[in-house]
Amino acid sequence: MRLANPPDARDPLARRRLGLLVLALVVLWPMAVIAEFKPQALWSAAGMQVMGGFLAGFVPPALSADFLGMLLRATLETLAIATAGIALALVLAMPLAFAMTQSLSISRIGPGRGRWRGEAVRTSARGVLIVLRAIPEVVWALLLVRALGLGPAAGVLALAITYGGMLGKVYAEILESTDTRSARALLEAGSGRVAALFYGLLPGATQELVSYTVYRWECAVRASVVMGFVGAGGLGQLLDQSMKMLNGGEACSILIVFLLLVLLADAISGLLRRWLA
Repeated sequence: MRLANPPDARDPLARRRLGLLVLALVVLWPMAVIAEFKPQALWSAAGMQVMGGFLAGFVPPALSADFLGMLLRATLETLAIATAGIALALVLAMPLAFAMTQSLSISRIGPGRGRWRGEAVRTSARGVLIVLRAIPEVVWALLLVRALGLGPAAGVLALAITYGGMLGKVYAEILESTDTRSARALLEAGSGRVAALFYGLLPGATQELVSYTVYRWECAVRASVVMGFVGAGGLGQLLDQSMKMLNGGEACSILIVFLLLVLLADAISGLLRRWLA
């Protein structure tokens, strides 16, 4: 039995999606030209020959006892840089996020006299977070290496400054996006802002806050490797030395350790999420 009026199988949003695709291509094409993005160069005969010769030098990985000892020390230094940097970033981020969270503002639940002061504090905290995260950690590392000299101290401070701004901004957004009714009820009942935070907002946001913090620690591990190229110590500095000496086997071993560190961070994040669930 045939239907008199069969349903229209066409996608009602097809034209909109096609328009967005065309718009994206129109915008991205000149960006690719300005950035001199030429992927076809990778597949040229000369490019493939150079890349093949370069990658062939990475096999086999270096496994000598002396190098593995240096690799272990550099790995521990990288973990120490990332962990200490994130710890200092938390010291910066938590009070700024607390000050910037609008759902913890007592003046917003009624016509309070301190409304303008609260707005001023939140605006100031937002401005500080913008300044902290505006400059990349590699730039901070370059500046701090000049002041503190070569070594991991510059990397720790560089991570603390930039990641403090990132963590503070995202923490405030997570606290704002969670269910704020409990915190509002506590504030309306006369509770303080700290109690409203711990009993109203954190129970529903802890898992997301911890997950993002562990993710940022993983990013800090990667960033500490990059900062090692400017003299901030760790695996990056060892990798820089190996690449300058054209020792592909050592570079391969360092990259393997780097991959294991990222897998470790992912495993820690999964364990914490299951524990807090």
